[in-house]
Amino acid sequence: MPQSITVLLIDDNPADLLLAQEAFSEYSERVRVISHTGGREALAYLKDTQQALPNVIVLDVNMPGMSGFEVLGAIREDPELRHLPVVMLTTSAQEKDIDAAYDLITSSYMVKNAKFSEFVDQIDQFVKYWLGSQFKRTRRP
Repeated sequence: MPQSITVLLIDDNPADLLLAQEAFSEYSERVRVISHTGGREALAYLKDTQQALPNVIVLDVNMPGMSGFEVLGAIREDPELRHLPVVMLTTSAQEKDIDAAYDLITSSYMVKNAKFSEFVDQIDQFVKYWLGSQFKRTRRP
């Protein structure tokens, strides 16, 4: 079991980023959160070979410029990144969005709970699951 994990959080909404960071802060000793507010910025970070890859990516669906689906598609097309687990975390419970995410091979699709205490419970379950997981350790395909 990993002692800690790194999560790349991609969400364009500053308020949602802050809420997620606050929810993850309970695990600050075991979870490192790196945040990006846009898809292009996050992809540039992921492709920078000087940066260690995150263990898991948390990705919003509805973002301007480059949607979460486009980011997920770019990750799945890149041989050095396609192995990364990507969890869609969004307010959209629309069937077409859920289907599109799974068609692009998302690892999971979570609908953000509107109540903060229940959202914290979602993050708690997320952290416990990923802390108990094993990950690929190299960038090479």
